Amino acid sequence: MSGESRTYDAAGVSLAKAEEIVEKLRGAAESTGAVGFGAFAGLYPLDERRLLAASTDGVGSKLILSRRAGRLRWAGMDLAAHCIDDVITTGAEPLFLLDYVAAASVDLEQVAELVDGAATVCREAGCMLIGGETAELPGIYQPDELDFAGTCVGLVDRDALVDGTRCERGDAIVGLPSSGLHTNGFTLVRDLVGDEDFDDELLLTPHRLYVDDVRELRADADVKALAHVTGGGILSNVTRVLPRGIEAHIDWGAWERPEVFAWLEDRGVDEDELRRVFNVGIGMCAVVSEPPSGTLVIGELA
Repeated sequence: MSGESRTYDAAGVSLAKAEEIVEKLRGAAESTGAVGFGAFAGLYPLDERRLLAASTDGVGSKLILSRRAGRLRWAGMDLAAHCIDDVITTGAEPLFLLDYVAAASVDLEQVAELVDGAATVCREAGCMLIGGETAELPGIYQPDELDFAGTCVGLVDRDALVDGTRCERGDAIVGLPSSGLHTNGFTLVRDLVGDEDFDDELLLTPHRLYVDDVRELRADADVKALAHVTGGGILSNVTRVLPRGIEAHIDWGAWERPEVFAWLEDRGVDEDELRRVFNVGIGMCAVVSEPPSGTLVIGELA
């Protein structure tokens, strides 16, 4: 496709505004005694030895395409995997998930599909789905649309906490492959799809769960930081977990990208925008001093 590059901002989503919102809310959160606001998961000191880790997120506008394609069960899987993956960046083991479904008028079959998908991933992660809320809100939501969000809570010992503070220059960045787009950038994807038919297997593959991958990596290496590659791409999310003054250098040719990123490029999304908005094939990053044999090293700290 020739012509002007297609961008997330032009589709209606500003990553810069999202960063500004976090900074504006920081003071209110920290006034309650919270620390580390803006991380992938918040931490609460349960006692002298243990911390609770918690994260809230949603599926976002991927739900619109999921509903069109009849893939709401996949969207439920997206929600659980996204929330759990955020929590495990702290080194925590996921304990439980709560979900929230809202619509102008609730369709019980759609809700059942969403919750069944979430439960599938929770079982895989050893995480209980203990409840939630279903709300009918006519006037707030458009007819036939719905929203799906959730909160995951995990538990971590202080001596097992992963927080990035020990990262130093020369450390390696290990990349864990993504299954595709995961749950970010879909306002732009929907703009590219328009009203046309689309390949749901290509665009809507569920968000990958990284619980087992992280456990295995931590068993073989000293993992100093974990970054879940969500909105803002690899570089922005890795930077979130690094000490001030240390930078991540990414070797963008170190891995093979899933086919969906070529689909985006063919439709006018240039390389800079791909890196800025999407995971481009890496869904979780770990900072280690000595990468284990067989791991995918995608960069280093400097």
